[in-house]
Amino acid sequence: MQSMSARRERSRAADRDSLLRQFQNARKMTKALVAPLSAEDCVIQSMPDASPAKWHLAHTTWFFETFILLSIEGCSPFDDAYQQLFNSYYNQVGAQFPRPARGMLSRPSLERVLEYRESIDREISDRFDSLSAAALALVELGINHEQQHQELILTDVKHLLSLNPTAPKYCDRWPLGGVSTRAPDWRGFDGGVFEIGADGRAFHFDNEGPRHMTALPDFELATHPVTNAQFLEFIEDGGYDCAEHWLDAGWQAINQNAWRAPLYWKRCEAGWRCFTLHGDAPLDPHAPVCHLSFYEADAYARWAGARLPTEAEWEIASLSARRSGNFLESGVYHPTAPKLRSEPQELVQMFGDVWEWTRSDYAPYPGFQPAAGAVGEYNGKFMSGQYVLRGGSCATPADHIRPTYRNFFPAAARWQFSGLRLARDASSPRGARRNNAGEKSSPVFYKIGGVQREDERVEIERDLMRGIARISPKYFYDYIGSQLFETITRLPEYYIPEAEAEIFETNADAMAAAVRRVLGDDYQIVDLGAGNCEKAEKLLPAFQPARYIAVDISAEFLEAAVGRVHQRFPEIPMAGVGTDFSESLDLPEEMRDMPTLAFFPGSSLGNFEDAKAQRLLRSTRDLNASSAILLGVDLVKETQTLEAAYDDATGVTAAFNRNILRHVNRIIGADFDPAAWRHVAFFNEDESRIEMHLEAKEEQTVTWKTGRRRFEKNERILTEYSRKWRIDGLDAMLRRAGFERAGVWTDSQARFAVALGAAGKS
Repeated sequence: MQSMSARRERSRAADRDSLLRQFQNARKMTKALVAPLSAEDCVIQSMPDASPAKWHLAHTTWFFETFILLSIEGCSPFDDAYQQLFNSYYNQVGAQFPRPARGMLSRPSLERVLEYRESIDREISDRFDSLSAAALALVELGINHEQQHQELILTDVKHLLSLNPTAPKYCDRWPLGGVSTRAPDWRGFDGGVFEIGADGRAFHFDNEGPRHMTALPDFELATHPVTNAQFLEFIEDGGYDCAEHWLDAGWQAINQNAWRAPLYWKRCEAGWRCFTLHGDAPLDPHAPVCHLSFYEADAYARWAGARLPTEAEWEIASLSARRSGNFLESGVYHPTAPKLRSEPQELVQMFGDVWEWTRSDYAPYPGFQPAAGAVGEYNGKFMSGQYVLRGGSCATPADHIRPTYRNFFPAAARWQFSGLRLARDASSPRGARRNNAGEKSSPVFYKIGGVQREDERVEIERDLMRGIARISPKYFYDYIGSQLFETITRLPEYYIPEAEAEIFETNADAMAAAVRRVLGDDYQIVDLGAGNCEKAEKLLPAFQPARYIAVDISAEFLEAAVGRVHQRFPEIPMAGVGTDFSESLDLPEEMRDMPTLAFFPGSSLGNFEDAKAQRLLRSTRDLNASSAILLGVDLVKETQTLEAAYDDATGVTAAFNRNILRHVNRIIGADFDPAAWRHVAFFNEDESRIEMHLEAKEEQTVTWKTGRRRFEKNERILTEYSRKWRIDGLDAMLRRAGFERAGVWTDSQARFAVALGAAGKS
């Protein structure tokens, strides 16, 4: 048995490897964002607030060189002149080249800047194993700094291209659009005393802390960001001509600058159009309005009889929101209409699509102290004369954003993807207060076996080298994969959520009664593959468990979800467990102390090989002497319906399938090009299962740290299969695992079933 120190050392090494992959992936992403640009595109500065793409490439490199490499004895600068040319604002480091003149830097050439990047990347990677803990913390800061500049590259390039009368495209337009959603509404939130700010358990910028208490009265937040159509009503009602809506500084700004619409809008004979990174396009009335200054957002809110939210209101409300917006990884680079059919009073697009202005000044939190040294200049010295924005945009990397993230810009800034969401004071008391400080305990989070990168590498490399290559479907669910799957579950072709929701809505009380007959009144729910916890959340009022435990492989996705559910049900003790349960379920001993209902909806068991499915079911059977399972299974039906559900017309499932290659690249250091693979899905009648594959478009060789494999044209990698069941087959599977069926419920079209299995009972 390994010693505790050996396990800790292995954990530290795996964490270091993971950080190195994050560094390398961030650097590759920046370079990829610049790839569509010409050398001329990369050198021009379109306004003082923007920077040339070449400068972004060099400055982010300068950050790693200056704060990490040059602190190591014996390291010297790549070029002494770069210390001034690419220093943004760090006075403690030295002089800076004037920001408004960055477009005058025709030298060094773009080619030379790319050489600079490659040199520093190589130096960092070669020295990574010897970097100190302090240096690794700076690497993590540098990665997040680089992600901020990825967004700035897109916004700055957009402004540059918009000045060209030919309206050039940065890239072709993404084919995905929105689907129908309900009308905007208001959602009320009870006031009280809340904790806001980063808690220090994961990376955050210094301006996100320290975590502190704040008091809020009851308030209401709009369920949707303000749309283009809504903002057009403001324009057509003379909003830009009526001083009563505007702050004095805003009224001066719109008149001095002749603003009469958001940036990039223009009125044509055929209607309003706007410039996008995909070229000139008609205005989508259902998409969130963007490229607004704080002044315009504030004026619209006044015109609408509302106000902008405070950043504390926004943060508390965001804990109940799903991350269903549009981020940089989608390749859309423009806000889109909501892709999800939302539930009543659900907060839509809180994350992604557009940054949302708040009414809060960018000021330090109580007890804020900037970091020591030059990196302390990163945020603190800008805490004057700016306003806070929240939520991220269509140009923000998805893993860069979080509920506590504080972006900030001057009130007149418009070139960012900035929009707004309305808030208002509660019109009447909303009942008993919840979430007061000290009233209820916070959820507890565990990470079990969370650092297993070496095991994952071995598994993936072994499966890729098989005669028929495979990648386990558990690797679908990195953060981006989890988000894409959220979108899949709301596509019209994907019938499973609709059918399962009908079952739960119709039979929740009957299910709860059946569970109590099996387990008694005092039991816990263990939610397997909880994701955003949405399904269990809908059952909690009827089931009223003594405890709720959410389990998912994606720990970072899980933590926000459990926090959101706990805001709604603070009286139910909750915990989150980040673990890979694909082989068996391992929970802390303190979570095995009461009768347990394992909740495994969504037909996920159909993705398992028979032996793995049995191991998982038996491990849930062994959680407690009294145990049961509430299991979702997809039923056999016509082939056309099955195949459409796994190969939707809009291509989301294809993007989800290809994203697994990006995840594999991060884990084993491979060089898969997802664009070189096509998505294939079909129903295998002999095995009664849907199969998903990735098929090579051309001959190609894929390499990774310890190996390589050649793929022929049309050769496939199996990524998933999903078994479809008949009730007799379901019964047999449950019996083999030690359960007897104690109930089964189907939807009205018999597309899907939810079965209750009881250990040792009939």
